[in-house]
Amino acid sequence: MTEETPGFDEQQPQAASPQQPDVPSGATPDDAESKAAPQEGAAPTGDAGAQAALVAQLDQVRTALGERTADLQRLQAEYANYRRRVERDRITVKEIAIANLLTELLPVLDDIGRARDHGELVGGFKSVAESLETVAAKMGLQQFGKEGEPFDPTIHEALMHSYAPDVTETTCVAILQPGYRFGERTIRPARVAVAEPQPGAQTVKSDEAETADDKESGGPDEG
Repeated sequence: MTEETPGFDEQQPQAASPQQPDVPSGATPDDAESKAAPQEGAAPTGDAGAQAALVAQLDQVRTALGERTADLQRLQAEYANYRRRVERDRITVKEIAIANLLTELLPVLDDIGRARDHGELVGGFKSVAESLETVAAKMGLQQFGKEGEPFDPTIHEALMHSYAPDVTETTCVAILQPGYRFGERTIRPARVAVAEPQPGAQTVKSDEAETADDKESGGPDEG
């Protein structure tokens, strides 16, 4: 017997077809596709976590914004205080400079005053002297010290002392050298001669006043 060789007409094994999802009996392919696809409108499980992370990040941004705002307000307040200090220091330095200048002019003003008292302030010298006094006054220089005013040790300097029967308190009876002030700053106190009441004068006046009162009332009461 001769061996038979397989012929070319025998069927070759077919390629495996793609696996189809198992479809239950009685179900259509559309039903299988609808089950395999995710349902529309269902929120993914990761959305809640992402939203919480966004809220936490927003809180952090708000906190950082509040801190930066507080820092800015504090910096603005410090700058305003710095400007006030600089302005105050500038005014103080200016006042000190003017006061020093006016202090140097006081001897010249004293000479002008003595010349006026002696009638020597005439001619061109009078015009220059008055111009200098006007400029000093515009710069804020004020002269003080008058005869008859009460003695104040904060603005007066007593160079002479005496007693007088016609005063009831320590009084400036002569202005030896006028005082000057610039604003609230006393540049030089007024140098004066002062007089105090006579010792015992107050007692005598009190006795005289009591006697006058007794006479007006008709004398002491009789027992």
